[in-house]
Amino acid sequence: MQSVRKLPAIRPPPPCRHPGPARAGRAGALGPALRWLAAGLWAAGGWAALGWAAGPVQAEPRALAAASITPESSLPEPWAAAVAQLASAAAATLWGDSAEPPRIEVQVGRPDARLRLAPCQQTQAYLPAASRPLGATRIGLRCTQGRSLWNISLPVTVKLWAPGLVASTALPAGTVLAAQHLVRAEVDLAERADPALLQAGAALGRSLARSLAAGQALRRDDLKTQQWFNTGDTVRILATGPGYAISGEGQAMGPGLDGQPARVRTEGGRVISGIATGERRVELTL
Repeated sequence: MQSVRKLPAIRPPPPCRHPGPARAGRAGALGPALRWLAAGLWAAGGWAALGWAAGPVQAEPRALAAASITPESSLPEPWAAAVAQLASAAAATLWGDSAEPPRIEVQVGRPDARLRLAPCQQTQAYLPAASRPLGATRIGLRCTQGRSLWNISLPVTVKLWAPGLVASTALPAGTVLAAQHLVRAEVDLAERADPALLQAGAALGRSLARSLAAGQALRRDDLKTQQWFNTGDTVRILATGPGYAISGEGQAMGPGLDGQPARVRTEGGRVISGIATGERRVELTL
């Protein structure tokens, strides 16, 4: 098991009238901070459309100062460094400015051993269409000036290290999480698409859907889906639109699972569908 560097102990959050674990989960999870789908940019090749290509002599982006770039390939050092810098810059941009940036680590893998690349006076690193600059990914490298132009794809691993929640000991499925079950340690946020949980409020009091090994990072899908109300319960309906918000009450026509669609019959008899977001609470956008 990989060793972890422990940070200050977890303390339960102070009690409040409406703790809102669903909201805490969304705020404490990686997904919102990283915008995992990033408005579908990489699925549509948007990174390339946005000009995500870099040569080996370009100035380093702002976030690269905290990045650890470790080329491990047999490429010439300037070529490998350009690939690593582009990967780090893309990951930092995807993270955004809404939270403290993580520590970025980039590892450039070896190219296909069968390749025989012709000498090149100028190369350019770029993000291929439909690529995601997190975790195990690929970065393109092409020769733009030389007697024989070429274009290859290189394996790259991008890690985002930040303080998160890990299991203090082996925890079986069904464990109701308490402060003693979790410690803070550096975790690789990009290891899986499933967001890592960063705040204790998103986890305490929740039950594990699967077992965790000691030191394993806690992620959103490791927790059982929370049920906010039952069929027949009276629920609060919050509807929002451009510049306004209205609320009312209705009767749940099915169980309300966190983040899942829920049908509610209003006091006027109309059936609407929204998202279960809290204790007897349904939200919808008009």
